[in-house]
Amino acid sequence: MKIHAGYEIAYDCLQPTPMIITLSVHPSLRSNLLTPDQMTLHPHVPMTEYWDRYGNICQVIRAPASRITLSADFFIQDSGETDEVAPGATQRPLETLPVETLVYLLGSRYCETDRLSNFAWATFGKIPQGWTLVQTIVDYVHNHVTFGYPHANVSRTAFDTFTEGKGVCRDFAHLAVTLCRCMNIPARYCTGYLGDIGVPPDPAPMDFSAWFEAYIGDRWYTFDARHNEPRIGRILIARGRDATDVAITTSFGPHQLVGFSVTTDEVAPEELKAVP
Repeated sequence: MKIHAGYEIAYDCLQPTPMIITLSVHPSLRSNLLTPDQMTLHPHVPMTEYWDRYGNICQVIRAPASRITLSADFFIQDSGETDEVAPGATQRPLETLPVETLVYLLGSRYCETDRLSNFAWATFGKIPQGWTLVQTIVDYVHNHVTFGYPHANVSRTAFDTFTEGKGVCRDFAHLAVTLCRCMNIPARYCTGYLGDIGVPPDPAPMDFSAWFEAYIGDRWYTFDARHNEPRIGRILIARGRDATDVAITTSFGPHQLVGFSVTTDEVAPEELKAVP
């Protein structure tokens, strides 16, 4: 299966403004690209690329005191398979976990494990460990939180989502990540593209999506507390402790978002010949 994806995002800056941008397809998927995932800046400004501590590709720019538009347009190959389901995956004792997973057990900016630990153990402490425990947490978050774009709030934490019972996909992910960490399951936040492939079309404008990965057995598995069903065609951009680590843009100065569009579509059979 081939997917057409990309974005066009515009900001107005009141003064020259440094930005860190995290919008490139994750290195683990680069070999699947059929055309380059190359960010274009208008107007053109110098750009430095680097890999952050979590293995994500980032760019650093100094936006001018005017409007700047970031865009990309590419095709990528996808297996066409849904997220893997492994009901038999077991939970490893904390002391035997790979050391690189341990950071994903700790509290972070949006994931306050200290405020939700008592609730988590009281609610999930008797659930069989492993896949069943993670899925039970996902079911709880999916049913407890009401999704709605008007509920978006960039400062909302997992505890806020827990008490308010509303949010967008990042809030679902933050709450599920936090509850998993409370139960000694490493969990990391993910962001990327997720189109309406294999599901009824969503009439809302396309946006980037947030989900999470939990470490059980001997590997990371994908879970999605908002949709709570295996999906097709996830295109990972970045992973981190929470949304702080994977923000699409981190600005070091005043700016205003003035344009935002995302494309994620399966290439129709009649269009395949035109795809490299």
